[in-house]
Amino acid sequence: MKYKPADRIQDLQYFGEFGGVNPSISDSSTYTFLSAKTMFDTFEGNAEGCYLYSRHSSPSNLYLGEALAAMEGTETANVSASGMGAITSALMQLCNAGDHIVCSRTVYGGTYAFLKNFAPKFGIETTFVDITKPEMVEAAVKNNTKIIYCESVSNPLLEIADLPVLARISKGHNLKLVVDNTFSPLSITPQKLGADVVIHSLTKFINGSSDTVGGVVCGTKDFINDLRNVNDGAAMLLGPTMDSFRSASILKNLRTLHIRMKQHSHNAMYLASKFQEDGFKTVYPGLESHPGHETFKKMMNESYGFGGMLTIDVGSLDKANELMELMQEKNLGYLAVSLGFYKTLFSAPGTSTSSEIPMEEQIEMGLSDGLIRFSIGLDNDIARTYEMMKECMIKVGVLDTEMV
Repeated sequence: MKYKPADRIQDLQYFGEFGGVNPSISDSSTYTFLSAKTMFDTFEGNAEGCYLYSRHSSPSNLYLGEALAAMEGTETANVSASGMGAITSALMQLCNAGDHIVCSRTVYGGTYAFLKNFAPKFGIETTFVDITKPEMVEAAVKNNTKIIYCESVSNPLLEIADLPVLARISKGHNLKLVVDNTFSPLSITPQKLGADVVIHSLTKFINGSSDTVGGVVCGTKDFINDLRNVNDGAAMLLGPTMDSFRSASILKNLRTLHIRMKQHSHNAMYLASKFQEDGFKTVYPGLESHPGHETFKKMMNESYGFGGMLTIDVGSLDKANELMELMQEKNLGYLAVSLGFYKTLFSAPGTSTSSEIPMEEQIEMGLSDGLIRFSIGLDNDIARTYEMMKECMIKVGVLDTEMV
């Protein structure tokens, strides 16, 4: 049977303390015990259903974690105060000094900076490879490699990782496959394709309202318990704790994720097709011209589409900036980083979300300075949006009227 992640979310039903249709929010940093022995047992991890201290866990965080684990098909999950809090905790938990990571060359700039600049301080080295070439991934594996790390759909180039193939490589070398699924919630379920750990920045599509940051690590009970361990758990000791009010807010928004992802995908598919017809170099996984189109199709769950992210190349950074400023002026969206908002967001990733990557490496991976990354919004009339965008493109000179 096809996996249906939205059904898993829908089937979760919580009651508030006084019968509310939303679970009660635990507005406490610490929790009482009826006996000293129960407190001791909780510290030792031997007391189910007891709460110790909100840096460790809270009812609100556990509700959200349970829902996200249900969506991703994992045994459990641990939420954090940011996506980077989730990424760094998971990597530091899985690696020790002297270990090695094989990572996709195109990942979120913060992830790249952590692996390239910060992790080496702790003796953890990373080899960056073209994740779409399995032979390069396997060739990069060393005796001390512990992790293959990738994004299902990469940021910002939208390269598609063939997760079943990467899972075979990972298992063949006794490695952990860690997948950031931020760009493709519901559309792709990495755990069902062989991933060991699944990460999201909840800030993006899952929350969907650009009003908070958050992250989650989804995995086995053993791994999540290790993350939370009071003695050596990275999520416990590094302290990336999510606030209970934010957890409650994200859980409410998660309930509409399936509706939003369908609209994001519908709108992005429409615009990508039009931009490609207009002659722009357009990258969107839903287009047959995308080199990863068939790979995405074989992995995707039904009905959620190819996601809300696309890129076009308008030739130069100056033209990109001019176009984005005009589109913002016309209320078509915001010149802003991040993604998953109800309005379209656009940015030039080479000078923003991927600016941590050195210029020579940007050029090598094909990240041109004229590239604009779009997070397509929930516009009701996407044809109207396209016509308005086209007018902007003609005005700044990146689209010839004779081509239209």
